[in-house]
Amino acid sequence: MGLEASCSLRLGRKTHPGKAHLDTEKLTFRGGARLDIFLKSVKSAEVGKGGVLVITHDGPIATLMLGDRTTAEKWAVKIRHPRSLVDKLGLKPGQKVAVLGVDDPVFLREATMRLGAAPATQPGSGLDIIFYAADRASELAKLKSLKSRLQPAGAIWVVSRKGKTATIKDVDVMAAARAAGLVDNKVCSFSETHTALRVVIPLAARSK
Repeated sequence: MGLEASCSLRLGRKTHPGKAHLDTEKLTFRGGARLDIFLKSVKSAEVGKGGVLVITHDGPIATLMLGDRTTAEKWAVKIRHPRSLVDKLGLKPGQKVAVLGVDDPVFLREATMRLGAAPATQPGSGLDIIFYAADRASELAKLKSLKSRLQPAGAIWVVSRKGKTATIKDVDVMAAARAAGLVDNKVCSFSETHTALRVVIPLAARSK
């Protein structure tokens, strides 16, 4: 996901070959040097001659030599205007949404603003999206009952801890989804500490 390019990175007087990757949260560079720039820390991203992208952020100025102006402009736009969390999660005004156990003030505030009203905290019926916090295998068993709360084209985002603090893995969520008659079709970073995996009713089963 995101953008990726083999290029060079200039930091100060030194230039390092490697590979850059840009997603909706951060820019990373791996190779002769290691660099992580969170987009929220970026102050400017300017394109220069020869496909040079100059990024000013909280750390030292970073210059990516991407090779051509068109590529550099594309990266610059995505750095300047990253997609918000609610965009990535597919939230739209007027949707019926329930948030079950997900305690993230930033997400809840953005979701309320996007929906035009606070999401429900109890599962109703005919829901477009359910956000469900799960960090134990036993909690994943509830996916079957949550499935019955969805409208046919609805989705469940399973939100769980990531990295070293994770107590379940994506494969655990996928297996539980299959057991509940659901399929996974997207994963995204929910926050610096949590990930989200989306599961839906298979197309062939939506008319049943």
